[in-house]
Amino acid sequence: MNNFKVIVVEDVPLELKGTLGIISSDIPEATVIGTASDEMSFWKLFKQEKPDLVLLDLGLGGSTTIGVEICRQTKRQHPEVHVLIFTGEILNEKLWVDVLDADADGIILKTGEMLTRDDVMNVMNGKHPVFNQPILEKIVEHFKHSVGKLQMRQESLIHYEIDEYDERFLRHLALGYTKDQITNLRGMPFGVKSLEKRQNELVQKLFPQGNGSVNATRLVVRAIELQILDVDNLLPDEE
Repeated sequence: MNNFKVIVVEDVPLELKGTLGIISSDIPEATVIGTASDEMSFWKLFKQEKPDLVLLDLGLGGSTTIGVEICRQTKRQHPEVHVLIFTGEILNEKLWVDVLDADADGIILKTGEMLTRDDVMNVMNGKHPVFNQPILEKIVEHFKHSVGKLQMRQESLIHYEIDEYDERFLRHLALGYTKDQITNLRGMPFGVKSLEKRQNELVQKLFPQGNGSVNATRLVVRAIELQILDVDNLLPDEE
């Protein structure tokens, strides 16, 4: 591959030294045209000579939002410039999502294998997004958890014979809708008395052994416990 120009954005001198050492010894195609420790110095460098790659730390001056904003503005104004995040924010998963939303080309966590030539080459060759092993392990963990929850939900819907209207009814009860309000939802072909009958039938399904008097709140909690309702996706239908 042809040589390419890099700006390194890092505010910790020791970590900057380590990053420059990795580039010098392992990535001969890369030429560091400057380093910056804050947003102002970065844009000053950028205007002097546009890089092909920005190697960007997120925690600058104690703020993580500055790094995200540098990424967002760089990709918005210069989409041809690659931005690879190289960060010690190893626990801040929300920050990873923010920077991916800002169109970062990848995230390398400063743990485990650190930065490698393959990571950088993948970014420069257009692979998107690029992650190193520590963040891949996190992604796989969340993926397995998400698939497991989805599988449990599908099994519960089948086991308890929950149809589309049962799910919509329970979901809107969970959101605080009254039965009157639920009857007004688009495509909901039931009146209040029909919903009351459906609620009683759901109580019998979800509490087959009987459990005393079950109100709407207790029914909804049971539906969440059984994964019939996904508590992370309780969204109302369009009215």
